[in-house]
Amino acid sequence: MPLSPSFRLAGLAGALVTALAAMPALAGQAFVTSQNTGVSVIDLATLQTTGHFDLSGKGPRGIGITRDGKRLVIATRETGGVTILDAASGATLGQIKVGKNPEFVRIRGDRAFVSYEPSAKAGPPPKPGEAAAKQDDDSDDEPARIAILDLKKGKKIGDIVGGPETEGIEFSKDGKQLIVTNEADNTVTVHDIATRKLVKTIKTAEYGNRPRGIKVSPDGKTYVATLEVGNKFMVMDSQFNVVKTVDTGKSPYGVAFDRKGERLYVAAGQDKKLEVFDAKTFDKLGEVATGGRCWHFSFTPDDRQILLACGKSNEVLTIDAATLEVTHRLEGFDTPWGVVTYPRAMGSLDQP
Repeated sequence: MPLSPSFRLAGLAGALVTALAAMPALAGQAFVTSQNTGVSVIDLATLQTTGHFDLSGKGPRGIGITRDGKRLVIATRETGGVTILDAASGATLGQIKVGKNPEFVRIRGDRAFVSYEPSAKAGPPPKPGEAAAKQDDDSDDEPARIAILDLKKGKKIGDIVGGPETEGIEFSKDGKQLIVTNEADNTVTVHDIATRKLVKTIKTAEYGNRPRGIKVSPDGKTYVATLEVGNKFMVMDSQFNVVKTVDTGKSPYGVAFDRKGERLYVAAGQDKKLEVFDAKTFDKLGEVATGGRCWHFSFTPDDRQILLACGKSNEVLTIDAATLEVTHRLEGFDTPWGVVTYPRAMGSLDQP
């Protein structure tokens, strides 16, 4: 006997509800690592903290989220590797050993790239006059590495050798090259991902010391590296030739373009501000006062807000991307380090 239209509609509605319930409940969420506690979950619809995944004692820092939004990959310093969490429940799905001092995480496809620093030295950055001495001290140190992790197999499959104390990681537009900043020897290095070989070394000392953040423009034609001891960023073309430097506030670190490639955002941690520049002329367009040691940030998926993790003031700020006004201050964090969103958005640690 054929079903009536009302039965067919009811069946379709029931199937739709079932399908929606089966989808990951992650659209419009942000994930923030706090070095002393774990990962906080922020609902981007309400801009309220809605959950916390405990990683106490593991020292979480760098964070990435897989393209399907189901897994978080977190550099946990005290485990010497990464901890993989279910992004919905916070359950630990596995751990992958990397090496000493894992810090920065970037994900592309089914692979994660994680910097680790066997010879990293703790402490504040050197003063400008001390940079050369620090470089000499580190000359015999084991170089840092970028571990390549196969997320499907759940194991490390290789290393790319960086310089001493590798910091930022970026991919070229075509995904064939890895660009890293090496703060201890003041270089930016370019590596072929397939062969894992060094392609080019760009020395930064004549422009500024301690390169930290690194980001490619959406069109792939420009790379920007922040120079923490130098208070500026360095602009390179698609062949990694330095074309200019631009002054910033003190201790610039996190850097990101907006989705259209029209603006460039730089977190100047020591000056407690987020600065905005024209991404073509690099003229400064404005700034907003922030909390203390705000290093990493992310746009929301709709590009309207910026979430900024401030490690010394233990807060996450929400900033209107158009007006540069602080719209929310979320407290209760314990040394927040990094932030990513799902759906994935432009930011200092991620991109769509």
